[in-house]
Amino acid sequence: MHAASRDALEQSRSVLQSSLSANPAGGATGAKVGAELFQVVDVLEENRSLRVAVADSAAPVEAREDLTRSVFGWKVDESTLAVVLAAVAQSWSTPRDLREGLVTLGREALLLSAREQGQLGTVEDELFRLGRVVAGDPQFEAALSDRTTTADAKRALLGQVLYGKVTAVTEALASQAVARPEGMPADDLDALSRQAAELQGQSVAVVTAAAELSAEQQSALESKLATIYGREMTVHVQVDPDVIGGMVIRVGDEIIDGSVAGRLDAVRRALP
Repeated sequence: MHAASRDALEQSRSVLQSSLSANPAGGATGAKVGAELFQVVDVLEENRSLRVAVADSAAPVEAREDLTRSVFGWKVDESTLAVVLAAVAQSWSTPRDLREGLVTLGREALLLSAREQGQLGTVEDELFRLGRVVAGDPQFEAALSDRTTTADAKRALLGQVLYGKVTAVTEALASQAVARPEGMPADDLDALSRQAAELQGQSVAVVTAAAELSAEQQSALESKLATIYGREMTVHVQVDPDVIGGMVIRVGDEIIDGSVAGRLDAVRRALP
């Protein structure tokens, strides 16, 4: 996003946070607002002229707000409408940025609802594991990424995998992620997992090892990484026998390769 859109997002975010904090229903309100913001995004995605009109910074704010009320006022809760009105009142660099801003706010509302319900850690773990499932099945990921497939068909396919296995917040976030017209679902799910971790004041370390770590090993690794990086860490382990022994640790863009396979590769590269 350009600077104007980042400012617009921050202004809209403050309205979202005020709406959620003022509502006694807590997590239930956040879940409803998040789901309804995704519905608004779907309508804007399907109607380009509407998307352009509500994001037209050359038009009076009152006109954009009136149009928004006429389309969504009877479809969504007052808390959701307040967020959408705040968003369309801002100056976004492009209509696409407005749509992406509403996606971001919808995701934040759902994650905040999970935090209110004490489920944020569970949601973060479920999103990570789902991302690994998608990334590990090329055919499944290709089906979820196919731009010729409708959003409803993608959601139905994902639903067959998720039904009864994850929290409602995880299912809502994942369903929206796979229905997006661009990007790779596994990357989006990973980004959502990191966002959930950040809401808990943590960073994510993805550890690839030849075998599962014990609870004691994982706890010790989290403590060591927290000392190294100066912040709390949550560790996700994925098993890959090809590493042979040791482990590969990825924190953001930084990779620490302490695997046997990595050391062997280094030796091979050093040979003439």
